[in-house]
Amino acid sequence: MISNQVIISRTQKWLKTVVIGCHFCPFAAPVFQADNIHYDIVANGTVRHYLDTLLRNLRHLDTHPEAETTLIIFPESLGMFQEYLNFVKRAESFLISKGYEGKYQLASFHPDYVFANASQDDAANYTNRSIYPMLHILREKGISKALHSFPQPENIPERNMAYARKKGLEYMKQLREDCFDINETS
Repeated sequence: MISNQVIISRTQKWLKTVVIGCHFCPFAAPVFQADNIHYDIVANGTVRHYLDTLLRNLRHLDTHPEAETTLIIFPESLGMFQEYLNFVKRAESFLISKGYEGKYQLASFHPDYVFANASQDDAANYTNRSIYPMLHILREKGISKALHSFPQPENIPERNMAYARKKGLEYMKQLREDCFDINETS
């Protein structure tokens, strides 16, 4: 079994080399450099357990304004992409039902992420292909602030996809795979 610290270290390497290194997220670098990301590793469980974890993390953000964002990481579960998408849909409804709509937003990342109408081997999928299934909780206020100073934020997804396609499938795949180089002895 891999330790939580290795999972977090691998996730941080993925953030640094893929998300920030490829400029996929305009506000990731300052938050990462300021160490304002809360990481929560979730063991196997039920959907109810995962939703309880989501609620606990939403409340954590409520009471910890210094934590700009949270990554809930599922290293041993939600491995099937469709199962993960079903959970994300439930999580979004849950967030709304708990009164957090407009305050927090969810973003989804998965090792097998495939955009609708994209082929499995489209390099653009790597803009959302993480090393573990993850649910990203973002503060709406932080997103608005970051996007205000970013030129044409509505074009970010298209720019990211074009960048990944220009780099190519093998490059994107290798960049992500290199994040696993961190192990218990590193």
